Amino acid sequence: MIPLALDEIRALCPGTLTAAHGVERVTGVEIDSRQVGPGDLFVAVRGGVAYVDEAFTSGAAAALVPDDAPAALAALGRAVRSRTQARVVAITGSLGKTSTKDILAALCRPLARTVAAPHGYNNEIGLPLTLTRAEPDTEILIVEMGMRGPGQIRALATLARPGLAVITSIGPVHLELLGSVENIARAKAEVLEALPPGGTAVVPARSPELEPYLERRDIDLVRFGPGGDVRLRSFRPPILEAELGNLTIKLDVSFRQPHQAENMLAALAAYRALGLPLERAAEGAREIAFSRWRGEEHELPGGILVINDAWNANPDSMDAALRNLSDRARAGGRRRVAVLGDMAELGERAAAYHRRVGETAVANVDLLVAVGALAQHYLEAPVADSRRAETWEDAVTQLRGLLRPGDVVLVKASRSLGLERVVEVLERVPA
Repeated sequence: MIPLALDEIRALCPGTLTAAHGVERVTGVEIDSRQVGPGDLFVAVRGGVAYVDEAFTSGAAAALVPDDAPAALAALGRAVRSRTQARVVAITGSLGKTSTKDILAALCRPLARTVAAPHGYNNEIGLPLTLTRAEPDTEILIVEMGMRGPGQIRALATLARPGLAVITSIGPVHLELLGSVENIARAKAEVLEALPPGGTAVVPARSPELEPYLERRDIDLVRFGPGGDVRLRSFRPPILEAELGNLTIKLDVSFRQPHQAENMLAALAAYRALGLPLERAAEGAREIAFSRWRGEEHELPGGILVINDAWNANPDSMDAALRNLSDRARAGGRRRVAVLGDMAELGERAAAYHRRVGETAVANVDLLVAVGALAQHYLEAPVADSRRAETWEDAVTQLRGLLRPGDVVLVKASRSLGLERVVEVLERVPA
């Protein structure tokens, strides 16, 4: 982190600031006392005041108990942002933003000193923490932006001040809060307002809901996907071929999921907009590693393959994950098993969206275990073999009697269900 003096922190962040003896500045910011190291400022959020002593034991240089935690973190992030010359990339979208961030960071790292948002750091807590990770020599800083309502991305973008913005997709998420896909597009497009003249926007080629917000003439517009400036020519894992204008590049990538190929196009568009050499994109493509619980593959005893995609879910990502399950199983003639939980925040059409996913499952699943209250609507479609589970524990109990050697198992749901625990238990105890 670009160092900050304690006097400046004290002026920026109302609250109680305590420092170790002789400390005049900090060189890192953490909100988890377990992650604190020498030189760090521990910021107590969400009950973190109980862990101040633990943070000092771990080597914290100082601890801040702020009057307003989001405002304090924003002030710290703004202070570091004002001191960095790094090119800031902001990534948002209804799905694929974290994976696109992971891909872009991997592409950039062999060529430029790159800092990227860890895990899913994309809100009023996570984004400023990402900004504080900028070092004096950072050249590219990649931030991720999520939202739960209008104005939130605008606030995050005002803080980050990106020169390049990527919108990965527009789809039915947060409908409970925003009401329509059109409103989602309006909220995501707030990131474009923050671009300076001469900035670049990377957007899907086919997203009619975004079109009303793409009228700025003082920024460059790059479209990816079918009919766009960056297109997929072919994907036969592990080889991906993409067309960028009249140029075709071939990459050996580390993933197999077809939906990640679309995220790769968005990342390639951003990579080129950053002015990095396309002839060297292959170096980073081989090092792509996705954040946890996003399509992670685990081998269990008996040759069972588990795909842990339990980080989150919406109708579009469910459809993509189910098709990937079918593709992975088809190659070996294996049985396709899906453990699907509720999809949250879909508003009054929640039942219909769950039925839609159930219809996708008909062609892609042999055994379906539905977990949660809304998940019962998956079962309204005629999947060959389907079961109901009230909780993740119930799902584990059922799976132990149902799984067979060679099965491919997808586990996916919205974050609130915590279905990653299904995978954790199956890994510990043979099915």
